[in-house]
Amino acid sequence: MIALTMFLSGCSTPEAPVRAGLINAGIDQHTATCMAHRMVHRLSLLQLRRMAGLGKASHARDLDQLLYRLRSLNDPAIVNVTASSAALCVTGLAG
Repeated sequence: MIALTMFLSGCSTPEAPVRAGLINAGIDQHTATCMAHRMVHRLSLLQLRRMAGLGKASHARDLDQLLYRLRSLNDPAIVNVTASSAALCVTGLAG
């Protein structure tokens, strides 16, 4: 999620840093690409910033650990969007 920080420092599109942060959290590249596309359209800039701040502390090793860490933000939308994006992208149901 550290890569999300690049977004905050002036990157024009948040999708690439979100994808990089997901890959850094242990998500495979194909799934991370799909998830990032969904997440940047469903989460606010503030929510993406909160996720980036969480990534500065330490790295998640897999999706379960990422979701566990995201719960500490006390923002159900972040957890729901991340979890549903993961489920849809892993199963190939994301459109």
